Amino acid sequence: MLYLKYMYICITKPTNSMDTTEQTLQQIGRAIRKIAEKFPESQESSLLTDIHLCVSQDTGELVAVDDDDQEITRCVVEQWIDDKDDDFFEQVAHLLREQLKANASLVENMSILKPYAFVLENKEERSEEYELYVVDDDTVIIDPIIMDDLDKDLDDFFEKIMKDV
Repeated sequence: MLYLKYMYICITKPTNSMDTTEQTLQQIGRAIRKIAEKFPESQESSLLTDIHLCVSQDTGELVAVDDDDQEITRCVVEQWIDDKDDDFFEQVAHLLREQLKANASLVENMSILKPYAFVLENKEERSEEYELYVVDDDTVIIDPIIMDDLDKDLDDFFEKIMKDV
């Protein structure tokens, strides 16, 4: 019998025309820490299910809101002001995922009833662009998009191994 004990998934960084500044990374990191401060680990868990990170391509605003549209924190990322790149939200999603992962110990221990997610939204259109980070008890899903064809990939992998046996 074959047991798959570990599976490593490598994700390559998308090609970025946006050269991220240290100031941008600091601003995003600070916003994530401010969100975590609103839900300290020692506090009783709230019923919040998602944290919506609303980004404006025109103003550079990053606003975190809860499910009831109550503002948690806000900042302006100067580098994003008037950014007209077609792949702006893809680039921002990548940066936000990196910073959420870098602050995983804070993000995964917030006093929010699990599962909860960080979701990137277009602020002007109020449309969900990407699910960034999902926390569910001992399971953390970073970039759920990579999970789309996982069943098929695992079936193909298993079939290939069985042919070689």
